[in-house]
Amino acid sequence: MRLAEPPQLALLLALISRAAGLYIPMQVEQPPTIVSHTPSPVIALPIHESVTIECKAKGNPPPEYRWTKDGEEFQPPYVTTKSSEHKNGTFVLLKKHLVPFQGKYRCYASNKLGTAMTEEIELMARLPKFPKETPPPVVVKEGDPVVLYCNPPLGAGPRSLYWMSITLQPIQQDERVSTGIDGNLYISHALQNDSRPDYCCFASFTIIRIIVHKPATAVLVEALPEAPPVRIPSMLLPSGVQTKKVVLKGEDLQLECIPEGYPTPKVKWMKMGEKMPPRAKYLNYGKLLTLSAAQEGDGGKYMCTATNSAGEDVHYFDVIVEEPPGWVKEPPQGQLTMIGSDVHIKCAVRGKPLPDITWRRNGELFRDDPENYRRVLDDTVVLHGATQQDSAVYQCEASNSHGSILANVNIMVMNVAPLILTRNRQQYAVVQGDDILMDCSVFSSPPSVLSWVKSGDSEAVHAGRFLTLGDGSLRVAGAEKNDSGTYQCVANNTEGGASITAALDVKDPTRIVRRPQDAQIMSGTTAQLMCQAEYDKSLQASFEVLWRRDGEDIQLSAEENSRYMAADGMLQIMNVNLRDEGVYTCVAQTSLDKDNATALLTVLDVPDAPTNLAIVEVSGPRNVVLVWVPGSDHNSSVTEFIVEFEESQWEPGRWRELKKVPGNQATAELLLHGHLNYKFRVYGVNAVGPGPPSEPSERHKTPPAAPDRNPANIKIQGHLPHQMDISWEPLSPIEHNGPGLEYRVSYRKAGVDDDWREHLVKRHSFVVRNTSTFTPYEIKIQSRNSHGWGPEPKTVSGYSGEDVPTAAPRDIAVEVFNTTVLRVSWTPAPSATVRGHLGGYHVRWMRKRSLLNPNKTLDERHSMSFPGNRSHAVVPGLHPFSEYRLTVNVFNKKGNGPNSDPVTFDTPEGVPGQPSALAASNGQEDSLRLVWGPPRTLNGVLTGYFLQCQHMNMSTLELVGTQEINITGPDRTEWELHGLTEGSLYRFLLSACTRAGCGPALAMESNTPSNAHLSPTPAVVRVESSCNCSLSFSTSVPGNSTHPPLVPILLNISSYVSDTFAKISWTAADSQRDSQLYVAYRNNRDSNWWISEAVNTSQNFHVIDGLQPGAVYTVRLLAKGLLDNASIFEDVIQTRVKGAANQQSDFSTKGWVIGTMCAAALLTLVALMVCFVRRNAGGKYAGTPPPPAPSQQQEMFPLEEVKEKEDLHPDVESQEMNDDTFCEYSDSEEKPLKGSSSACLDGCGPGDGVSRDSLVDYADGDGEFSEDGSFIGEYCETRPPAAATA
Repeated sequence: MRLAEPPQLALLLALISRAAGLYIPMQVEQPPTIVSHTPSPVIALPIHESVTIECKAKGNPPPEYRWTKDGEEFQPPYVTTKSSEHKNGTFVLLKKHLVPFQGKYRCYASNKLGTAMTEEIELMARLPKFPKETPPPVVVKEGDPVVLYCNPPLGAGPRSLYWMSITLQPIQQDERVSTGIDGNLYISHALQNDSRPDYCCFASFTIIRIIVHKPATAVLVEALPEAPPVRIPSMLLPSGVQTKKVVLKGEDLQLECIPEGYPTPKVKWMKMGEKMPPRAKYLNYGKLLTLSAAQEGDGGKYMCTATNSAGEDVHYFDVIVEEPPGWVKEPPQGQLTMIGSDVHIKCAVRGKPLPDITWRRNGELFRDDPENYRRVLDDTVVLHGATQQDSAVYQCEASNSHGSILANVNIMVMNVAPLILTRNRQQYAVVQGDDILMDCSVFSSPPSVLSWVKSGDSEAVHAGRFLTLGDGSLRVAGAEKNDSGTYQCVANNTEGGASITAALDVKDPTRIVRRPQDAQIMSGTTAQLMCQAEYDKSLQASFEVLWRRDGEDIQLSAEENSRYMAADGMLQIMNVNLRDEGVYTCVAQTSLDKDNATALLTVLDVPDAPTNLAIVEVSGPRNVVLVWVPGSDHNSSVTEFIVEFEESQWEPGRWRELKKVPGNQATAELLLHGHLNYKFRVYGVNAVGPGPPSEPSERHKTPPAAPDRNPANIKIQGHLPHQMDISWEPLSPIEHNGPGLEYRVSYRKAGVDDDWREHLVKRHSFVVRNTSTFTPYEIKIQSRNSHGWGPEPKTVSGYSGEDVPTAAPRDIAVEVFNTTVLRVSWTPAPSATVRGHLGGYHVRWMRKRSLLNPNKTLDERHSMSFPGNRSHAVVPGLHPFSEYRLTVNVFNKKGNGPNSDPVTFDTPEGVPGQPSALAASNGQEDSLRLVWGPPRTLNGVLTGYFLQCQHMNMSTLELVGTQEINITGPDRTEWELHGLTEGSLYRFLLSACTRAGCGPALAMESNTPSNAHLSPTPAVVRVESSCNCSLSFSTSVPGNSTHPPLVPILLNISSYVSDTFAKISWTAADSQRDSQLYVAYRNNRDSNWWISEAVNTSQNFHVIDGLQPGAVYTVRLLAKGLLDNASIFEDVIQTRVKGAANQQSDFSTKGWVIGTMCAAALLTLVALMVCFVRRNAGGKYAGTPPPPAPSQQQEMFPLEEVKEKEDLHPDVESQEMNDDTFCEYSDSEEKPLKGSSSACLDGCGPGDGVSRDSLVDYADGDGEFSEDGSFIGEYCETRPPAAATA
């Protein structure tokens, strides 16, 4: 059933034609087929202005419509039309026509080939209402049964019945009072309180949205003088002993027993001979039995029993389950058949009682006609040898007492050639690997034989991946690229043939090649998801990339404030928040296919604020436990909770941290201070950061108490010699625990039987005056307030003020180890004279004069500091062959004590430095002249020179022979060599000598010319300068059969130093631009060397990165294969301090300027010397690196010279020296000399093996040592800028 809708709304539910299953193209003439009609019943209400009843059909020719009402022809008062030529079957009844036009309607649609008809459509226009009457009052005696009748009106659809008062108060119901399914109100026995004048029965019709009620009925219960007599139950409903109940299959079965009696009876149910079905329900206080969706097996005998204390009554129900008509499987289908064939129309129906079947042809009764071979056999119609005249619409209608069903069956008897309904030259596109269906819909009678042929093939495609379906379509499974082409569909039958063509194009599939990856992103940042796909370029116009979150499309916008941006396959989510978390799906699609990929986006955020913060007292108001409920961690586990407090007395409004607890703990035990009014709050911290704090707790006030602790960090100082200053870290205000905080300072002399002296102060310092100098004291400080004293304080020790020492060390003795190092010893000053904490000893020495020039006073002063209590020290950095004066004094924090008696001593002679220059001139076939300059540093009385002449193999550079020559006389500056081999390579090593031995050699190479190559060009002289440049060469060690690789010859070596890096630059000789070298460096504060990978010399520079600002580094350039014992170049650099102005030019650059000037002067000197030679032969030159300038060598690297002298002339005493004294010199490493040659032969000086970690920082002023005894002193000297010194 349904309500009629206004005509402006869409018409009602359309029913599919019963001729479904037979598709006949509209191009072919055919009888009508009902497409849709209004379902029954149609309920018209007063609120409706009109009611529309619809009937639609299709056919060729288009059908015409007629209606019947209650079996009689009916002409609607108003008919809508859709065209001027043909009427449709829809008509409209206006409001004034509704009541007189109630009835059952049927629609007929006809053309020349037949007539189709609809089921009956019932129109209902009356509203349900109770009759207008005044029911008489019901008068009963107390204890008698009462029945109030409702007699509700009929209406459309289901109705609900209930009893209420006139004021709409429900009548209370129970086992005694209940409403039956018929709407009557049943009372098993009346009571006094049942009397009332307004019993009303209400009927509610939900479909039509109407509620009506019956006029009120009065009930009067007459009281009895005594209780009502007991009465055996009897049935008020139903009457009699047995009731027959018919229920339709699928509907709910309802059986009701309402008894009367006193006391109130109880009702029980049973199914006789069987168990009650488990879906049985007992309603209305057990009086109503319901079984939902009744089935055939629910039929049978049921019994209800009403029982009270007086007895019982029973009633029986005989339940019969019946069924309205229905199709066994489906309605009969239309048929298309050839002329002369037999037609069978089967109308298979079910129902109980068994339905009666009525056959019609074009809406008219169709009867059995054996003579014309037209048979009606109950549910089957048989047409023998059918002709075109048998084409019609046959109706099968099945009905029983519960309803009826109708089917229209279109029967078409004809012979027709194939008619292909699919459009010719249809274009099909499919993605490689997918299936495709190419249509070829054919109408014909008899049925056609179909085949598909691909262009270029002679045979039909019908095997493997190709399948021709029953409707003529060609199915291609898993399309491949070579399936592209033109196909032809051919249809043939006995009446003729037809064909069409179709084109198939197989496209490349769409495939995501870069899939979005799962990501964890912090809230507030930008998330990026990448999705890149490949697709067939011919589908570019339809290609698009879509994004979804949790299955919902993401709306992308080009507006600036949009948080979602997608371009070039990337989705960007700006300012990510927790709502953005989810599964993101990237869909790359074209008009033919799509591919998708998903990624999980997890948003990390700070924890939510904890909730339900509460304070629980444990053992008192100052010992509480704080509990809370953690908030969400937002995908990042909480690592800790931080408890903060605020107190209202000292710093109200300021929150301070009180305690941290692990993230898996939601409680914190707190020990609180007294006399404070606390508030607490908690916040969580995870990897993203701290979350918001919880709501503050309620105020928690703690009572005042004595202080919990005493002052800390007690400091005892003596700023003046006769007083002691005591200071401490005071208690913070919240630690006062109450009012009136003050401190008790107690002190006494230590180590003697002395009483404590006490003072109460409010400040956090106290001065004890008139003390003895540097006297030990015991001190303790205790806090107190108006509620008591703090805990017992700990005693600390300290001293009163210091004063400068009054005595000097005695018994000063000097032991000279070698030319540059001595050991000084003394008897320490008495501890009582130190008058303070012993700082250490200062050793001061002055170089009075050089023994080479005793008449010249130098007055060069130096000092070193040695911390701690000691009695000896080692003093390095002395000058050989000099007279010194030395004193020692003790010092403390207050200052220096008096100097000891001075000690005078001399240092022995040392070996001299390298000759200042060496050159070869006057080269002849068998002779050469060597010219040199004296050494700049003599270190003693010069006695002569030592010359080594090494004959070298020019091709292998191996040593052929060696000649050694002692040259006596300190004034000799040249030497003539004879007996040399023509056209040979020689290497010369020249050392200067004193009585202490010979110093380091200066080396060079030269060739003796052949007759054809004598040249007047003068030889190049090796010039020594103060720069850090090394002109080096390679040589062979005597006795070694293999020659090491050539050492690169580098020029113009310089360095640029920044705060964190240094750039070392050079110029390589043209002949060695492809050589290799290594760059080594170390921080002078440690001993670890860092060596680079091999560097090609043609690179001309190398950058050392990662240096510390303001640090001192030693840098060396090393030859390949000689990493352990040779360097081409060495320099000391200091990185800049960040932000500081570079007020001083680079040391290396300054050195090169000085070196260049010195080189020019020496070259001029040598040129004057060689101008006396008439013939000169120039060979290739090489030389060892120059030693540092005197000032540099002594000021920056004093221990190099010490090591050099010790290695050449070991001192017996120094070898036996015990190295247990701090700051004594000892170094067993062998390292190349700064600027030394890359190879060392007999007579060469030792390598630079001195560590400069401590000594490189010597400068003006006194040095000092750290408390752990490490040397942090400084060594300083002042030297005149002499060209050569002894």
